[in-house]
Amino acid sequence: MRHAGWARRAVTRLATPRVAIGIATFAVVLELADIWVTAQLPPSPYTPLPFAPEDMAGTAFPVFGAILVHSRPRLVIGWLLCLGGVSAAANILSANLYQLLDGSPGPRWPVVNLTWNVCELTLGVLLPLLYPVGRLLSRRWRTVVALAVAGQALDWAGLLAGRPELREAGHGTLSASMVLAFASLVVRFKRGDAVERRQLLWLLVALPGLLVPWMLGADVWWVASLAIPLIPAAIAVAVLRYRLFGIDTLISRALVGTGLAIVITLVYVAVSAALSVFLSEVDRIAGIPAALFAGAFFQPMRRGLQRGVDRLLYGSTGVPGTLARRLRHRLQHTDPVHGLLTTLDVLREGLSVSGVAVEADGAVTTSGVLGTAARTVPLVWHGEPVGLLLIGPTDRRRFPAAHDERVIATLTPYIADAAHAVRLTGALQRSRERILTAREEERRRLRRDLHDGLGQSLSGMAMSINAARLTMHSAPDQADRLLAGLRAGMDAVTGDIRQLVYGLRPPALDELGLAGAIEELAGAPVETSGELTGLPAAVEVAAYRIVQEALTNARKHAAATRISVTLRRDDRLYVTVADDGIGLPPDVRPGVGLGSMRERAAELGGTCAVRTGPGGGTVVHAELPL
Repeated sequence: MRHAGWARRAVTRLATPRVAIGIATFAVVLELADIWVTAQLPPSPYTPLPFAPEDMAGTAFPVFGAILVHSRPRLVIGWLLCLGGVSAAANILSANLYQLLDGSPGPRWPVVNLTWNVCELTLGVLLPLLYPVGRLLSRRWRTVVALAVAGQALDWAGLLAGRPELREAGHGTLSASMVLAFASLVVRFKRGDAVERRQLLWLLVALPGLLVPWMLGADVWWVASLAIPLIPAAIAVAVLRYRLFGIDTLISRALVGTGLAIVITLVYVAVSAALSVFLSEVDRIAGIPAALFAGAFFQPMRRGLQRGVDRLLYGSTGVPGTLARRLRHRLQHTDPVHGLLTTLDVLREGLSVSGVAVEADGAVTTSGVLGTAARTVPLVWHGEPVGLLLIGPTDRRRFPAAHDERVIATLTPYIADAAHAVRLTGALQRSRERILTAREEERRRLRRDLHDGLGQSLSGMAMSINAARLTMHSAPDQADRLLAGLRAGMDAVTGDIRQLVYGLRPPALDELGLAGAIEELAGAPVETSGELTGLPAAVEVAAYRIVQEALTNARKHAAATRISVTLRRDDRLYVTVADDGIGLPPDVRPGVGLGSMRERAAELGGTCAVRTGPGGGTVVHAELPL
């Protein structure tokens, strides 16, 4: 039974696109027949084109409708395009056949009226009511469909009864329903989310080519023939490829260009008229100063129109370039510590979202009220992940989709820079805290060693000296034993002092230099490059301790048989310790030794990295600024 149900569903999925393709093929056949019929008729007085608007609709709408049905068979939009297109093809063919057979240019066959009614209902009423999701906004919009059906009923009643006034009333009612249907697009745009608004924008770009000639009247109605294919194409793109970016840019350029043409024409006409009135004797050359005047104001008018269109499309946030300039200006006048919050404020304004936040190193910086993050964008600084950008839900705004993508792409590098600066600031603060802690711990250790070790030893030696003085004459043997013990104690104190001094700075550095001290430490020659004398004392100690820790790890944990040490100096001191041991385990966790190497390098503003070598083993590489 399950296999039979699956088979039925598969047949249905295959048959549905075939039905739509069959409708589109039938419409094309009707249009081919109409081409032959039109060739038998005298040229039309209504259009200079060899085809009518219905011909274009009868070809374009079914083809794009079949494409939609093939991709989205359950979406009613594709079926409306197919049905409306084939009705348009049948309408123009029947009208031309009537004219060819009857010789009268006034087609009044019932089939002509029926096909035109179907075309008006599907493409003029149902399509705008259901576009783009295939559902009405609410049940109340069914009234518009009922109004359209009532208008068509009046049209038929007037046609059958021979009463023109009923037909006029029906046409008026149908026109009102079409106006209401297109008004539903405005309501849907206000209520819709970003995806629906984006889909509506594509239709908005194509509709003026149809509506403007229709509103201008029969004399220019034929111009709509050239724009009709754009409507089903825009619908197909909006439904199948609504994420394509740039639709708002297209609208922006179109509005600016149209506005410039209108304003320049008005300026030209106004200046020409004024010169004709006041300088009537030279009105033949009035066009020259009019053109110069219009040209002089072209750039200011373009900028003004662009600002107006940007405000219309995006509200007060403007285009991404403006946001970037605003951000750079604010960063120049903001404390670097607060730079990240400043970038987030500008991004939140540009996206019109409830809040944005950056999560970096476990810390979260938030602008506004984030709520549930609607989107997460990784932040990368020169190939290094530095955090996550969390974007909250959007407020309602005119044209969010493409604008949001460009805003994010434009401002994300600034946010990544600011997040990286915050990470560096936090790392620097933590490093300073560790340095202070280490310094205090070192001072505590020195105090303890001096007090408990050297201090106690010196106190004991002082007591031995006093005892020897007292027994020197009465018991020379006892005084000699005390002095011998004093000598041994002095040796111990000398060792303690040497150990304390070594903890502060290895004496080998002063005796042998950095390269010699490390050779003594490694027990093997060290490869050197550059002049290693005259290095800062802190750099020598850091390099020595890093090599010492790396050698200890290689001998103790890596089971290495060969260890090489390289020292190279140019603008920095580069220290490399490589071994042929077992390398780093996959789940290695930095311990005290690895952490101490990195901290010693970080204290000087350098870096220390530990990685597995290209041929195995472990490589410790440190860079220390001089």
